[in-house]
Amino acid sequence: MASPPTLPISGSQPTTGAQSQPPIATPAFRAFLSRFSSSVRHGFSQRRPWSELVDRSSMTRPESLSDAYSRIRKNFSYFRVNYVTLLALILAFSLLSHPFSLLVLLSILAAWTFLYLFRPSDQPLVILGRTFSDTETLVGLVVLTVIVVFVSSVGSLLISALMVGFAIVCAHGAFRVPEDLFLDDQEPANAGFLSFLGNAASAAAPSMAARV
Repeated sequence: MASPPTLPISGSQPTTGAQSQPPIATPAFRAFLSRFSSSVRHGFSQRRPWSELVDRSSMTRPESLSDAYSRIRKNFSYFRVNYVTLLALILAFSLLSHPFSLLVLLSILAAWTFLYLFRPSDQPLVILGRTFSDTETLVGLVVLTVIVVFVSSVGSLLISALMVGFAIVCAHGAFRVPEDLFLDDQEPANAGFLSFLGNAASAAAPSMAARV
């Protein structure tokens, strides 16, 4: 008796595996989040007590503009983590009070994250059947960001919130008597909370360098 003919097997399994490639470089993104969170935690560990920041007994009017500038410089060196936290809270409050601007800003950040910064370098960007190079993607994101930030209300909202925050920080720094608070700390100006910018950039650098 003749053996039954064998049925051909479709070889579509590798294609399915290729299509299931994640749209974001997961290891690079996880490294970025890990460094960012550890830097923020390290920065917050260096903040000064808030009771020390709002001590009314240490508030006096500066004698001159040079005295006010000296106080601001010394107080910022000592309270920089608290000041940055205050700026972040003012910025967050402004965005939360304007949900549309918050949604637009989050959309821009998501576009940069998924379409350029942490997209796998071997996976081209395809939109409506057209493949975009890394240069075209970068130029498009820059143009989109400039248009959204400076043409819409997002830019004015961010600038207004930052100006209010800087005004509060400068006013506090000018009226707060530094005393000897800053003498015990000889840390570099970029240490502490602000160092998360450098650490976050170093985490994203390998992903961006692969596109150059």
